[in-house]
Amino acid sequence: MNRSLHPRSRRFALVAAAAAAALIATGCSSDSGGKQSEEDTGNASAGKADTPRMKIAMITHAAPGDTFWDLIRKGAQTAAAKDNVELVYSSNPDAAKQANLVQNAIDQKVDGIAVTLAKPDAMKSAVAKAKAAGIPVVGFNGGVDDWADQGLLEYFGQDETVAGESLGEKLNELGAKNNICVIQEQGHVALEARCAGVKKTFKGKTTNLYVNGTNMPALKSTITAKLKQDSSVDYVVTLGAPFALAAVQSVDDAGGKAKVATFDLNKDLVGAIEDGDIQFAVDQQPYLQGYLSVDSLWLYKTNGNFSGGGKEPVLTGPAFVDKSNVEAIAKFAAKGTR
Repeated sequence: MNRSLHPRSRRFALVAAAAAAALIATGCSSDSGGKQSEEDTGNASAGKADTPRMKIAMITHAAPGDTFWDLIRKGAQTAAAKDNVELVYSSNPDAAKQANLVQNAIDQKVDGIAVTLAKPDAMKSAVAKAKAAGIPVVGFNGGVDDWADQGLLEYFGQDETVAGESLGEKLNELGAKNNICVIQEQGHVALEARCAGVKKTFKGKTTNLYVNGTNMPALKSTITAKLKQDSSVDYVVTLGAPFALAAVQSVDDAGGKAKVATFDLNKDLVGAIEDGDIQFAVDQQPYLQGYLSVDSLWLYKTNGNFSGGGKEPVLTGPAFVDKSNVEAIAKFAAKGTR
């Protein structure tokens, strides 16, 4: 276990280890992530469980085209197939519209809801309505500091502050002096926490750079302009795999020598680490988040189980992927599950 984590996070990691032991890591197909319209992605045939068929809604803040959410969704679909669950997936990056999707799930009288709390205040009323309707709700990916206050049963994800602090310490080890932390959505609590964590532990200079994550050409141009403006930047830290790959192009366009590190993985990002274009990534295991969120609701409905006793989150990260271990990860990334 990573001793660089503070005691609270090491304790959470023990819960995560127990939960991860139950994971069945089989891949399944998925449409592209970030769809705004509600979509039934359930398997029409029964899974391995012989429990009564139930319907679970998964509602995220995914932006269109962000491949990170494909991994979340694949994990959820794997659990749904195993547990004889009809999975209804929907998403919208607009918090008010995401809250409306929760209301839609309530109106459908689903058996459980798994939801992200990227902007917790905007989701509070919808979550309360789901609870009032007797629908169990679990959180994942966004909202590690808010899920318990909103009365969710469980939470699956990483402590983003700890993840950021770990990345800052990694930059210190690599001798970095000046980094820009690229935030693709201003006001997103998890993203802001990551960069705040980096700034807390990094001994050099950290500058937040806000970009539009839904406009990749503009994002790339903004990073390029910043690198041209300040040639002393030696690391670009991004908060998602697609943005890291764009940042590599920005570094080339700027003609500088800055290196790129990132949070989160996808297949192309793993290849970029193997090629040396990306130095390392902080992996929060989104497939595991999706899997555990659905499986936890099935366990709660069929056996009354809930991890962490409603008090502690189940941590799925952070874990570093770099040249030293990327080969072991690559075979799973090739299947679209890491």
